[in-house]
Amino acid sequence: MLQLGTKAETLKKLYNKLGKAKVLESYSFTVAEWEKEPSDIWDKVREAIQDDRLIVRSSALNEDTNESSQAGKFESVGDVCGEKAFFEAVHTVVSSFDDTNPDNQILVQPMLQSVKICGVAFTMDPSTMGNYYVINYDTTGSTSAITSGTGTENKLLYVFKGTNRSKRKLPEYIENLVFTLGELEKLFERKNLDVEFAVTEKEELYIFQVRPLCLKGTFIDEKVQEKALCRVEEKIIEEQGKKPFLCGENVVYSVMTDWNPAEMIGVRPKQLAMSLYREIITDCIWAYQRDNYGYRNLRSFPLMVDFGGLPYIDVRVSFNSFVPAELDEKISDKLVNYYIKRLAEDPSKHDKVEFDIVFSCYTLDLPERILVLKKYGFTEDEICAITESLRNLTNRIIDHETGLWRKDYQKIEILENRYEEIINSSMGILEKIYWLLEDCKRYGTLPFAGLARAAFIAVQMLKSMVKCEILSEQDYQLFMNGVSTVSSNLNEDFRELSKQGFLKKYGHLRPGTYDITSMRYDEAPELYFDWDQNQNNDKCDNEGEFRLSLHQMHKLEEMLTENKLNNNILGLMDFIKKVIEGREYGKFIFTRNLSKVLQLIGELGNTYHFSREDCAYINIQTIRELYMSAKDIERSIRHSIERGKEEYAVTKTLTLPPVILQSDDVWKFYYPDTEANFITLGCVRGDSVVLENGVTNVEIADKILLIPSADPGYDWIFSHGIRGLVTKYGGANSHMAIRAGELGIPAVIGVGEQKFDELKNALKLEIDAGSKKINILRKKR
Repeated sequence: MLQLGTKAETLKKLYNKLGKAKVLESYSFTVAEWEKEPSDIWDKVREAIQDDRLIVRSSALNEDTNESSQAGKFESVGDVCGEKAFFEAVHTVVSSFDDTNPDNQILVQPMLQSVKICGVAFTMDPSTMGNYYVINYDTTGSTSAITSGTGTENKLLYVFKGTNRSKRKLPEYIENLVFTLGELEKLFERKNLDVEFAVTEKEELYIFQVRPLCLKGTFIDEKVQEKALCRVEEKIIEEQGKKPFLCGENVVYSVMTDWNPAEMIGVRPKQLAMSLYREIITDCIWAYQRDNYGYRNLRSFPLMVDFGGLPYIDVRVSFNSFVPAELDEKISDKLVNYYIKRLAEDPSKHDKVEFDIVFSCYTLDLPERILVLKKYGFTEDEICAITESLRNLTNRIIDHETGLWRKDYQKIEILENRYEEIINSSMGILEKIYWLLEDCKRYGTLPFAGLARAAFIAVQMLKSMVKCEILSEQDYQLFMNGVSTVSSNLNEDFRELSKQGFLKKYGHLRPGTYDITSMRYDEAPELYFDWDQNQNNDKCDNEGEFRLSLHQMHKLEEMLTENKLNNNILGLMDFIKKVIEGREYGKFIFTRNLSKVLQLIGELGNTYHFSREDCAYINIQTIRELYMSAKDIERSIRHSIERGKEEYAVTKTLTLPPVILQSDDVWKFYYPDTEANFITLGCVRGDSVVLENGVTNVEIADKILLIPSADPGYDWIFSHGIRGLVTKYGGANSHMAIRAGELGIPAVIGVGEQKFDELKNALKLEIDAGSKKINILRKKR
């Protein structure tokens, strides 16, 4: 077994020891030796290294230790040529040391030439403690792109370390790197290593550095993780191929394609959040409302699946649900296969399928957009049939008098009234939980799903008016700024209502809508609001109020008539405004039932001495079953918690790609870059602050705020006058996107994990929404 030492010592031990990788020759010396006889050192370097171009690197004693890597803290100087440049480089490195220890070392090596790939590999996932090789590399040829965070062509690869079940072939140099990482683990007899590497144009692999990967947590047994991934792989294989009552040959899974579980419950939710989301939305409700609105009947098909505790959307089922019910079965099957093919061609579109892939409604630009089907073998007659079915479906939905959205709006109002009746009744906790959930489904999430569908069509219709040059981008922003929702009134109510009145109206909200450990506004008001300040957080002064000119009205009427759509312009614009507002209103109301359910489950757990944190592991079906039986409550809850904790211990170590196209993706996959959604056309610059892991007690006023998801429970941030917003997850049509648009706040929604982690290291950011750019102006040192 080899022992890790300083950077210089470790590389010397590895020289000529690796089977498929090389270590450059080197010479090292201490600060004391340098100060004693620098000229002698230069002579020894020239004797040891024949190359004329050198790199002078730090190798401090307090660098690369088990306690701290000090990565990037000390200087390295490359492309050093000649004695004078060498002396200056050594001075730079020595000056960067943060102590005066004379035993600190300086490492000298040849400057590697013709580098085409450079990166860093971990032999454990530092975020999850999972048994993965996590390989991040840049293909620009820069030797510092990954370590400095300046890479523009980054790739992030995950390879499970267990039995290699994947048949997917990676580039030979990456396969050599994977082999070398295993070799290093064996040589040093440790699972957690941090390895810097490079590949030359000749595809030779070089190891620049091997140091301990400093981790906090417990390693999970590789076999336990492997068994969990095997079950996921088997499930994916089982679901492939043609299935009864479903169009499409094969299945694809995604974390955000429909109902965005990554946004709403996170990629690794605990059991209570996962089971609640399934119960009130993704098991049945979602499909009932699509059927009601004229789409294909997918009742009894669950939308969300559980892969080792990670929630994924069955994309084939989702794509089926966007097909109009009246469309011929043969064409429907061909259309779903087309959707799957398009997503496979560009998986980065998985959170934007209704914008970029699926035709789920008729819009003014549909005749132009749908022509893409010709390239995929659709005939004129088939395209006409699809177009006609979408037109009929859309006309029924947007009808100002008979549209289903009106009835859905009324159902939400029923839920508001029934809530008080249940809460004020003499029912026990289990009974209240049961009926709050039943009401939440029947009068909450069911009509909300309808309003959300109508709102999506409304936004698509507006965007098509821009595309067809009826409206300008500025008109679109003015219209969205004029949308008045319940949540957009939060700022005004915060100023005008008493604390008690404000909390009575908004107190049920919480940042984690499905998370029992997330405190409600009324449970911890001081955590979310500064009651001593009365900030002026009105909507930004707009350039004007949205109004259709006579010319625009004539042009819109012509296009509606030409496309055989309802040409009642006032009715159409009223529909668009009402359903966008209705969706937010519906969400606001149904989350009150859900929030109360979480609160009551906490009270029930407390009765039997279970904490909120414990209750997060309960499956909601346990609670429902207790209402319908005479089982031992404490025993049943304890068993559910224990099972939930046991499963979550594995869940939190698993990593899967955002889109799973084939079973091999379970074992080996590239994590894709995410195309973010930019909101407004504004440009802002300012200090940035990160709000995650339950942290809320930081100053966010006038800051660019970074939060994990576009969860509506984060609405409280808008009462603090934030300057800009960035989220890790979320879509262009999400709650946060709408809120930011209402308030004229430049925002970047859904940048993805990789980009979000990069932005977290910023002190100052610039969001240029008009140009769709986000720039780091100042980084943490």
